[in-house]
Amino acid sequence: MLSRRTILTGAALAGAGAVASHPLWQAAAAPEPQLLKIPDLIDARKEGQSLALKVQTGTTAFFPGRDSRTFGYNGNYLGPVIRVHRGDDVEIAVTNALSEATTVHWHGLLIPGEMDGGPHQLIRPGTTWRPVVSVRQPAATLFYHSHVHDRTAEQVYSGLTGVLIVTEDSEKALGLPSEYGVDDLPLVLQDRQFEDGRLVVPQGMMSLMMGRRGDTLLVNGTPNPVARVPRRLARLRFVNGSNARIFNLAFSDDRAFHWIASEGGLLERPVELRSLTLAPGERAEILADFSDGRPVALETGADLNMPMMMGMQRRLRSFFSDLLGRSREHILRFEPQGGASGTKAAVPERLAEHERVDAAQAVRRRRFVLNMGMGGMMGGRGGMMGGDRGSGMAMHGINSRAFDMKRIDEQVRLGDIEIWEASGEMMAHPLHIHGVHFEVLSRDGGKPTVRDQGLRDTVLVKEPVELLARFTQAATKAPFMYHCHILEHEDNGMMGQFTVG
Repeated sequence: MLSRRTILTGAALAGAGAVASHPLWQAAAAPEPQLLKIPDLIDARKEGQSLALKVQTGTTAFFPGRDSRTFGYNGNYLGPVIRVHRGDDVEIAVTNALSEATTVHWHGLLIPGEMDGGPHQLIRPGTTWRPVVSVRQPAATLFYHSHVHDRTAEQVYSGLTGVLIVTEDSEKALGLPSEYGVDDLPLVLQDRQFEDGRLVVPQGMMSLMMGRRGDTLLVNGTPNPVARVPRRLARLRFVNGSNARIFNLAFSDDRAFHWIASEGGLLERPVELRSLTLAPGERAEILADFSDGRPVALETGADLNMPMMMGMQRRLRSFFSDLLGRSREHILRFEPQGGASGTKAAVPERLAEHERVDAAQAVRRRRFVLNMGMGGMMGGRGGMMGGDRGSGMAMHGINSRAFDMKRIDEQVRLGDIEIWEASGEMMAHPLHIHGVHFEVLSRDGGKPTVRDQGLRDTVLVKEPVELLARFTQAATKAPFMYHCHILEHEDNGMMGQFTVG
C-alpha cells in the first residue's frame, strides 16, 4: 500500500507547477513597494505627563485608490508610539469616538487592575477614561490595544493597536541605537485579508477555530514596505500585532542578529540568533547590523499553527512552497543609506541585571489547560448552535470553563510567588497574563528553550510550560485577565480572571 507521504510526494512531482499556480496555493500578489510608515512619537515628559488618545473611525488606503474603513488612535489606523519614563506618573485621557464601547489595555505595563484597561474598564461611546499610570518597571517595548469583551478581535483587526515604550537612564547609558524612526524602529507585524485592495474582516467557523488569518503582511500598516536605515547598527522593536499568526523571522541572507529584549525588557546578555519566533502578543527587540550597505529583506516562515483538520490546506500549501523553493514570505526590505561609519558597530556584552525569583519560595502551584473542543459545535457561546457560555460546552475555554465576566477564577495574595503550569489543546496558544512578568522554568518537563529566556508576559504553550511569577500589583477593585492571545479564542471563551490582594 502507498503511504500518505508517498502519495503526496508523487502528486507534487507530477504536477507541482499546475497545483502551485492554483489560487488555493497562492498568497496575494506582491504590491508595489512603499516607504515604511513610522508612527508619530508622543513623549510623556514633553507633554507634561498628560496625554490624550482618541479612539476613532477612519479611512485608510492601504493600496492606491482603494479606501478601507478602519479604526485608529489619533488617526485612521493603528496609533502613535507613546514613550514613558521609569519613575513617572502619566495621565492618559482616552476618549471613545466610536459608535460602540471599547477599552484600552496597556499590555505589559505593571499597574493595578483598575488601571489595566481590561474588559472591566469599559469606555462607552462619547465618554473619556482618565487612568493615571505609575511607571515603575524596567525599559521595555510594550503595546496597547482594545480589550473589550466579545469585540477585541474585530476591533484590533480593524486597527486598534499601538506601541508603548518604557525607557530609563540605565538603558540610555548602554549606548543602544536610540534615534527614533532612524536607527530605532517600532515594527508592528500583522497579516490582513484584502479583496480588490480593500480590508475585509474574515468571518465563519474557520476564523473562530484558527483565528483570523490574512493573505497580506503589513508592517506599521504598510504593505510591502521599504525601510531606509543608516549603515550602522539598528534597533528593531518587533510587536506581533496579528490576531493569530505566528511569525518565524529571519533575514533573506540568513545573517546573524542579536536578540536583546523580551516582553519584560532587556535580557541579561545579547543572544546571537539567525531566526526568531514571535507569537501574537509577544514582543522582541533585536540589533541588526547594516554597516555592509547591502539591501536585505526580513522574511517569515510559514505559520502551521492550527488544528490538524483545518490546517491541512495550509500544510499542503507549505509543502508545495518548499518544493518550489518559496518557503519564506517577504515582510520588509531594508535599504542602508549613506556612508559607512568607519568603525564596527558594537553590541554590549551585558545589558541588564535581574533580581531572580526563587522557585523554592513559591507558595502555590496552579494548572491551566487552554481548551479547544468540538463540543462547541453544538453548544456554548461561539458554537454553531448557540447556548450558554457558562455551561462548560463552549468551543474555547480554560480548565473546561468558558470565560464569565461575573466569575473570579483564581485568587492570589499580593506579594506571593507562584508557579503556574499551562498547556494547550489541539494547537499552540500564546498565553498572556495581565499585571505580572514571569520567567519560564521548564518546557515539557525539560529545560526552557533559548527563546524562553527573559522576563515575559506572553508565552507560547502547547506542551506543559511552568511559569514562575511574583505578584506585585493589586487587583481588588477590578480583576486581571489570563487568556490566549489568539484574539478569536479570547473572545470566544479562552480567558479567565484573577484577583490579587
